[in-house]
Amino acid sequence: MNAPTHAGATARPSPLARTVRYLYRVPMLLWHLLVDLPVVLLLITPPTRHLRWNGEPFHDRMVRAWAAGLLRVFGMRGLRVGEPLPGGVMFVANHVSWLDIIALHSQRMMGFVAKREIRGWPLVGWMAERGQTIFHARGDTESLGGVLREMLARLRSGRAVGVFPEGGTRAGDRVGPFHARIFLAAVEAGAAVQPVALRYGAGGRDQQRVAFGRRENFLSNFLRLLGEPGREVEVHFLEPIAPGAAEGRRRIAELARSRIVEVMEN
Repeated sequence: MNAPTHAGATARPSPLARTVRYLYRVPMLLWHLLVDLPVVLLLITPPTRHLRWNGEPFHDRMVRAWAAGLLRVFGMRGLRVGEPLPGGVMFVANHVSWLDIIALHSQRMMGFVAKREIRGWPLVGWMAERGQTIFHARGDTESLGGVLREMLARLRSGRAVGVFPEGGTRAGDRVGPFHARIFLAAVEAGAAVQPVALRYGAGGRDQQRVAFGRRENFLSNFLRLLGEPGREVEVHFLEPIAPGAAEGRRRIAELARSRIVEVMEN
């Protein structure tokens, strides 16, 4: 099923406008890395591990604040719709960009399952490790087994995990099929599954602009987006699927995907 298509979705910013954005965003990025990041690292040292901020672990709050700041560097403003469930929840979202994890972390701390290659990406890989990411080697059955065991342990201990059931990013024009096996951890833990729809630009009009283009790698996509016009990032926390509300992981996968697609098509 396709995401909405808008006439302005493929409009490209002028070279002059892009240059102007680089002139002020590059210094913002450097400040965020060289000043804000060390402050966050100082604040999340072991002595502060048990502190809380309005009921949220202090470490989680600091990482969320840093993620929200990185979105602002790219001219993006997070807009949350709905409320994320507390405690041990599996959040499942459509996958558009490397920014998805940043956008979600700006709203709710969750340990993501992500491909192992991300660990080596500049900045994002480092932050992914600090964000409790569970790394998975695609196509490796043994690795997937370890991922499922770690997810199960986290859910049973009351911690949240986040997954992209499509298995990889898309071109931004559709939501791909959801792989059902990843939902096994939620079934065995008796944890709720909450679908999350991610839309870039009002109504999702910029999905394809934010997604990886042809022959784009992480660095080229990062640099391109740094010069893009400002846009909203809509994070829709949808109706959760309660434990036992759907029979089996395949049905849970279908329900979660259908709820996300419904938002993407409206």
